[in-house]
Amino acid sequence: MSTKNKRQQLEAGNLGEQLVAHWLQQQRWDILAQGWHSRWGELDIVAYKPKAEAEECLAFVEVKTRSRGNWDLDGLLAITATKQAKLWKTAQTFLAKHPDWTECPCRFDVALVQYIQRPMAKPKPPAQSHNPASLHQSSNRTKAQTQQAQPSFPAGFALGDTARVHEYALTLVKYIEAAFSG
Repeated sequence: MSTKNKRQQLEAGNLGEQLVAHWLQQQRWDILAQGWHSRWGELDIVAYKPKAEAEECLAFVEVKTRSRGNWDLDGLLAITATKQAKLWKTAQTFLAKHPDWTECPCRFDVALVQYIQRPMAKPKPPAQSHNPASLHQSSNRTKAQTQQAQPSFPAGFALGDTARVHEYALTLVKYIEAAFSG
């Protein structure tokens, strides 16, 4: 796999995790951590559902982001027994480091995100000017244009909706509560 393809997959995966975190917040979950690491692995999202509306719950959410037409059921087949064991150990480590959460009921959820990459239109070059001050301003504008903005997801985003972020169209296809137990 080329470095460019790896970079694109990492970027799509990161955007998929951010999309799921956004969706969870709309479902009234609090995001406690994203990309939490231990020696056993990574927890993509740790989310907390307060008691106010339903049963209190701490969810360790594994996000799988795949291109459309993938071979592993949108990442579901990648959640093997070995992967589940790593997630379980990582969750135990999280709870050990955050003892305030140890009495809260916990579960492992899985979110499946599909993406399509679409090239963005190339930005128009800034107008040329012979004024040194405008050259400085022009170069600052170009630098700002090349920096990617933080993703902005639509309000009211629902399961099955598609969000367009940067050069990606991302769809939260499935959210599986209590997908497996430890």
